[in-house]
Amino acid sequence: MDFTFTEEQQAAAEAARAVFSGVAPDAVPSPAHTTGAVADDFDRPLWAKLAAADLLSLLLAQEHGGAGLDPLALCLVLRESAKVLARVPLLETSAVALTVQRYGDKELAGELLPPTGRGERVLTAAAHGRTGHERAELAVAARQSDDSGWTLDGTQTAVPWAQHADLIAVPARTGDGRTVLALIPRDRTGVTLADQVSTSGERLAEVRLDAVRAAAHEVITDPAAWEWLHALLTTGTCAQALGLGERVLEMSAAYTSQREQFGHPVATFQAVAVQAADRYIDLRAMEATLWQAAWRLSTGTEGALPLAGDVALAKIWASDGVRRTVQTAQHLHGGFGADTDYPLHRYHAWAKHLELSLGPAAAHEETLGDLLATHPLG
Repeated sequence: MDFTFTEEQQAAAEAARAVFSGVAPDAVPSPAHTTGAVADDFDRPLWAKLAAADLLSLLLAQEHGGAGLDPLALCLVLRESAKVLARVPLLETSAVALTVQRYGDKELAGELLPPTGRGERVLTAAAHGRTGHERAELAVAARQSDDSGWTLDGTQTAVPWAQHADLIAVPARTGDGRTVLALIPRDRTGVTLADQVSTSGERLAEVRLDAVRAAAHEVITDPAAWEWLHALLTTGTCAQALGLGERVLEMSAAYTSQREQFGHPVATFQAVAVQAADRYIDLRAMEATLWQAAWRLSTGTEGALPLAGDVALAKIWASDGVRRTVQTAQHLHGGFGADTDYPLHRYHAWAKHLELSLGPAAAHEETLGDLLATHPLG
């Protein structure tokens, strides 16, 4: 088994590191400094740099102006983005664009994907359902009109970057139990956005749809489209959790190596070393399960369980692992970790958002249990 990345994937990661090297985490807007959203918009200058480096077109086919890479490459880039708390809709835009490319109407793909790769379009997805505790496709009802168009009614919560997105990918359930995926402009008649705020301080939106019309080519009817998009969003979130956790452990190692008690660096104390080692083990488990899920997304390889099993396992480790890593970091930093002039509290807030985004560990443990019950191993 070959665990190495291709030259193209490694090049994507290197390009991402170069772009993100200009982002200062201690300058990222802090939720501790405001009672509402930390900013009205995402980091547009950084978005332009990502477009200039061809990182927004990474997964698009050459016919749409892209490099034709796979979800593994996207996860490598997302890992780097989280290390600096990059405030850009990179995951959502890339995931929706790739889903449109795989499953969407050729007219929609040809119209949407080239400008998306150039950074001229922002895409997002409604993936949390009505309350955040139910399957997203059950929150919106879709019915087909006589003119072959569709009408959508329902509510989706905690939609990231919705106020700035050109299109929102909305899963919906038809009367006969099928799931469709509609690409809806945020300013379409019948769409209402209500501001929400995440634990990281970023703006989210409750998206309400009241008799919203969608043309036939704006609705992807292949039932695999939403399942694949949801898997890619979840796996990408795991990549972000891994990158954030790795950076936080580096911060903890640097601090405990410099901080002295009783004339010795605290990193030399056994209790400190053991805690750091436990978090290192968490990160390696997060990494192994992430690449397994991303590899299956990229290759379509069959496994003992459906793809959803590997995605659930990756999210279980990502949610629990990133939480434990930031909690240990806070403990090892002492009072310094709570200083709002130091970036660790920002990482803690972002970690909580990633832990709960697209379901906490308990939700994915339930999913994994159901899959094991219907697909016994051995």
